[in-house]
Amino acid sequence: MTLVHTVRLRFGQLSRAAATHTNLSAVRVDGRVLWIAGDETATLERLVADDPDAPTEYSDERTFRLADFADLPGEDADEEADIEGLARTGHFLWAVGSHSLRRKQIKERHAGDKALRRLARVEGQANRQLLVRLPIADVDGLPTPVPEIEVDGERHRVAQLDPRDGLRALLRHDDHLAPFLAIPGKDNGLDVEGIAVTGDRVYLGLRGPVLRGWAFVIELRPYVDPADPGRLRLRDFEDGRPYRKHVLDLDGLGVRDLCPAGDDLLILAGPTMDLDGPVRIYRWHGACQVGMPAIVRGELLSRELELTYGEGDDHAEGLGLIGPPENRTALVVYDSPAAVRLTDDGAVVADVVQLP
Repeated sequence: MTLVHTVRLRFGQLSRAAATHTNLSAVRVDGRVLWIAGDETATLERLVADDPDAPTEYSDERTFRLADFADLPGEDADEEADIEGLARTGHFLWAVGSHSLRRKQIKERHAGDKALRRLARVEGQANRQLLVRLPIADVDGLPTPVPEIEVDGERHRVAQLDPRDGLRALLRHDDHLAPFLAIPGKDNGLDVEGIAVTGDRVYLGLRGPVLRGWAFVIELRPYVDPADPGRLRLRDFEDGRPYRKHVLDLDGLGVRDLCPAGDDLLILAGPTMDLDGPVRIYRWHGACQVGMPAIVRGELLSRELELTYGEGDDHAEGLGLIGPPENRTALVVYDSPAAVRLTDDGAVVADVVQLP
């Protein structure tokens, strides 16, 4: 890994109390600001750069509750949404939940039958089944989510995919992915961990399942229902399906994040299961122009960078381009950051790395 420099991410007291700063799962650079999501809340965080041209610190956090904009599917609006991907394009910020199930963990105090019963418990959380598009407006000089905006005389509202025709519903008869819907994400079950949006295309990267070493990226073509402007629907592809599957040879790893880079997609990849590494950045060449389901290998895919990782900590979870395009630099944020990333004054340290 070629480390260019580090930046400090300074969160407010409420986010530190909720451990958002140590559970970072998604990041997107947006001019002066940095959009951040943690996987234990139902919020988005906005941080502001100290220097827009060469930031060394992002601070002045503002928290946005998703329930203030979207109709979250869970009964508890503040139940975690497990946001695992953010995308910023045009006048909109997109967010996607993991769509995964989770298995209870055995903790130090558990033993015997109680431990085994806990390990057998699998549960879902409705708020994880979220794909939402938030309008962004300039408020006091900063990009800010708003309920609706007007662009060229047309009104645009918050819009989301209804879970009844969402990703899990779409895949219930899929030849490859349907058998994994009932399996928890960390057990190689369905687990969305990245989103990239370019034009009318939405790409969702799957941490799992990985099948015989092949990782999946799902392509969607959402549009706003004219009869219900708060609802996203999906256009069918040539085969009549409302989604398209691409499989990628990531050396047995799953997708941890996606980031557009011109016509390419950068892919942050790591283990599907509960392992520390390896962790790498790949480049899928021409991904944003692909015209059919792709088997992505060989010259279509290059390994760009090996990232460091710790033992039980420092898991790279978010990837975003930062700085002028000619710099070819990327920001990487970490879940379960190592102790050396936590500063005495309450910030957490992220890396800016050099791409080839």
